Amino acid sequence: MAFQGKSTRAQQQFPSPEELYLSGTLPRTTEAVDGLWLHQGDVIRAYAEHHQKTPDLALELPTGSGKTIPGVLIAEWVRRKSEGPVIYATPTKQLARQVLATARREGVPSHLLIGNHRQWDITEASAVEGAEAIGVTTYSAIFNSSPKLPQPRLIVLDDAHAGEQFVGTEYGVTIRRHENPAAYEMVLDALSPFLSGLLLQRLRGAPDPGAHHQVRLLLPAIRPEAIAKLDAALATLPEYKFDLAMIRSGLASCCVYLSYGGIQIRPMIPPTFDNRIFSHTEQRIYLSATLGSGGELERAFGRAQVVRMPLPTKTPPRSGRRLFVFPDLVEGGDAVGVSKRIVGLTNKALVLSQETLANAEKAAAALAGDGVPVMGRDDVELTLDFFAKAPFGVLGLANRYDGLDLPGRACRIVVLGGKPDAVGLQERFLSERAEASAALAERLRTRIVQGAGRCTRGPNDYAVVVVLGSDITRYFGRPDNRAALEPELQAEVEFGWRNSRGMDADDVIGNVETFLAHDAPWRENGERLVAEFRQDALKVESPSADALGNSAAFEVEAWHMAFRGEWLAASEQLQEAARRVGTGGDSTRGYRGLLLYLAGVWLHLGAEDETRRARARDLVRQAAAASNVRGTWLKEMPELPGAEEVPLADMDVIAVNAIVARLRGQLRPNRVTEELQKMREAVAQDESTIYEGGLTTLGTFLGAEASKPRGQGRCDSAWVWGTAIWMTIEAKSEQHPDGLLPLHDIRQANTQLDQLAGDRSMDHPPAGSPAIIVSDRLTVDPQHARAANANVYLASTETVEQIAGDISTVWSDLLTSATGIQAEQLLRQHVRAVMTEHGCLPSQVIDRLMQTRIRPGD
Repeated sequence: MAFQGKSTRAQQQFPSPEELYLSGTLPRTTEAVDGLWLHQGDVIRAYAEHHQKTPDLALELPTGSGKTIPGVLIAEWVRRKSEGPVIYATPTKQLARQVLATARREGVPSHLLIGNHRQWDITEASAVEGAEAIGVTTYSAIFNSSPKLPQPRLIVLDDAHAGEQFVGTEYGVTIRRHENPAAYEMVLDALSPFLSGLLLQRLRGAPDPGAHHQVRLLLPAIRPEAIAKLDAALATLPEYKFDLAMIRSGLASCCVYLSYGGIQIRPMIPPTFDNRIFSHTEQRIYLSATLGSGGELERAFGRAQVVRMPLPTKTPPRSGRRLFVFPDLVEGGDAVGVSKRIVGLTNKALVLSQETLANAEKAAAALAGDGVPVMGRDDVELTLDFFAKAPFGVLGLANRYDGLDLPGRACRIVVLGGKPDAVGLQERFLSERAEASAALAERLRTRIVQGAGRCTRGPNDYAVVVVLGSDITRYFGRPDNRAALEPELQAEVEFGWRNSRGMDADDVIGNVETFLAHDAPWRENGERLVAEFRQDALKVESPSADALGNSAAFEVEAWHMAFRGEWLAASEQLQEAARRVGTGGDSTRGYRGLLLYLAGVWLHLGAEDETRRARARDLVRQAAAASNVRGTWLKEMPELPGAEEVPLADMDVIAVNAIVARLRGQLRPNRVTEELQKMREAVAQDESTIYEGGLTTLGTFLGAEASKPRGQGRCDSAWVWGTAIWMTIEAKSEQHPDGLLPLHDIRQANTQLDQLAGDRSMDHPPAGSPAIIVSDRLTVDPQHARAANANVYLASTETVEQIAGDISTVWSDLLTSATGIQAEQLLRQHVRAVMTEHGCLPSQVIDRLMQTRIRPGD
């Protein structure tokens, strides 16, 4: 008889996940691990004892220490209580398959629920819904406009430190110009009321230096008709209908980030409260490689409070050994060449970058030797086995810093190509425009640590980590960034820095060969030296972390309220968040300014009387004060109705007046056009005498009194805006990008402003005046950096070229548009508007050149 009756046998219960594992009840396979590591047992025991009912709990399990098994055991233990379905979520499909294999290997019943829900196996989906098995899925199956998963009792979120990349971006519409130029043009047209005719022209034409690299923030809610126009435009784009559905009800609260390359529309913090699967579950457990105190998990997942449970054991097994190599510091000026030689030692490497997919694979191809296959995302979308088991190959991936396990001999070399601090336009705006990098510091550090650990998954693994690119090399060069790392990693980085800086390429390659052999010479010499560095290493949290952590809950509540249109309450919450962020000092000023501006806009949207509207305008003024000169993005934002025109800074007034006077004088347009062309050509090449002359001409067109001071050891160009602010520039245009900025250059820059003050019989230069070193050597040795004065900055020749291109556009416009303006005041307003639009007011130019302060801790 084939009929079956009801099973009366209840599943056996255990006091903790650890005892479930030790009981032998799970039908583990012969490939299962031999046993739990000490710290894994401590984690799951502490969960059972203290956190079974904690709604949002983060468990710290560092890279390579084994997150999956504790997560799976907790999930199975909860499932056996028959309180409802249990879901285990990962960022990618490839990682979901990896988790499924681990769970089944350890005897945990589980099924894969990824991709289109219509293709899920009905028997397996029913087993998950009936709590007969764990459902293994991806973040995107939870965070979408119509999730089809059963309502779970528990969600375990693996690699939660990647939450912003895989959750925050789900709540928004991202239009990439190269993928869909028609959609870009349609949305750009809807945003046109916020843009000047000049900017629209630049965005619609061929890319120019100014429009191409800059990200603008727009808040369409300031004009209700603009929201309606934007909604209508997005609704006509069927390819984005599911993306729009995620944010349409709260579109008025969304930020629009606009660049030449794309448009992103999203709230800063995802409104996950609106997701029934995620918000209605009894418990969410976040498995994270690091539990920073800056509120990163709260912002990424839109939860006001996430309780952190650090490792009960302070000595988890070391996740292998890494040899860091910094090719940009090696003598010879060929960082890519050195990297290619390192890759050639095994002809097997993983290359990670934040570039586009095509560029990531191109970067991999540049490092692969002749005949070595180059692989990309499509080759590993289902599984890493194709690459891991291949004898040779270079795999290039973009924005993938998690979920890639290449232990043992699978891969011995990982290349970190560039600093991963601008994944998406929102991050680019925060880091490049709003001076809010402090809010991204925890996220950036985690990506770098995760990327460096892709090939060291266990205590016996070892791999070379090639740090390629001036930006990421500079990141490791800052003492505060190193100090925020775990001591073991600090020691590895310090050892790598010392054994790359100024060394001959052949010696570096020899060291890498010794490390890869991993025999007695390495153990007796290299390992001993790393241990010495480890003795002195001490982890120190960033001073801004506490301030950002204290503000996170208020930010989350504020964005949720704004998404619901509760503008007054949202503004109050964001004002409190700004107050708490302000306790972080100068490092959080930019982020505080952004929060204050948004709080002012939201208060304006909800205001029903003039008292509140006046308060809203005051918050916007506070935002400008908080951001100081550096927050030049605020000059691009429209004034709230009723606001008086914000007066220009003194330096900007001087520049505008100088340009107006020149336009009113005996101006020969053809001569000016010729001078601009020569100036651009001069700063586009590296011969020092010509370059220095181009700098002085550039300063003149910016409305400064520009000159090359006479005498030995003087700066190459001085830009003076009356007594408001000065700038000295040391041009090192002939330096190649390899190696470190010489200490001599720093010491020379320290004296330039004081010498300029002596020329003008003044005791000291105006407050806030910077000394700029322009060089392609953008990395500074930490020991040398301490010798720099607090007002000495490092800027690239590329930045100078961009400014030269922008001021050329300004003057090209003024030569035609200013001739018909007779009234002096109207001409001043016009010059101001054109210069502001192109980022060429002195305050904006100074902002662009002061992005990198040399001295740490300031």
